[in-house]
Amino acid sequence: MDMPHWPFPDPEETEVVTLNRIVRRESPILLVSHDADDGGWQFVDGGQVFEEDGEVVLLGEIAQLDPTVIDLADLPIGWHAWRPSRDQPWRKAEGEPPADPADEPEV
Repeated sequence: MDMPHWPFPDPEETEVVTLNRIVRRESPILLVSHDADDGGWQFVDGGQVFEEDGEVVLLGEIAQLDPTVIDLADLPIGWHAWRPSRDQPWRKAEGEPPADPADEPEV
């Protein structure tokens, strides 16, 4: 990505999990998880996910696909962030995201 200052604590070459529909730009990133168990990142759309939907890409690629994820560079391990649509601000909470995004607490 060649940013003057890479804001994430993880390098741009860090492998992250996303969905093939996000990579194809068919769906926006609406839910981000910084996993407590392994410190890994997941960038999904909040919709139903099947194993075959998953794709591993580099963190730098995700930042190029959606530069708004840069706002989450300081998301602590064990936290998640969500938004109802791409033009809405990110909200953050500790813990695993709920199975149904509609169950997120109002902040």
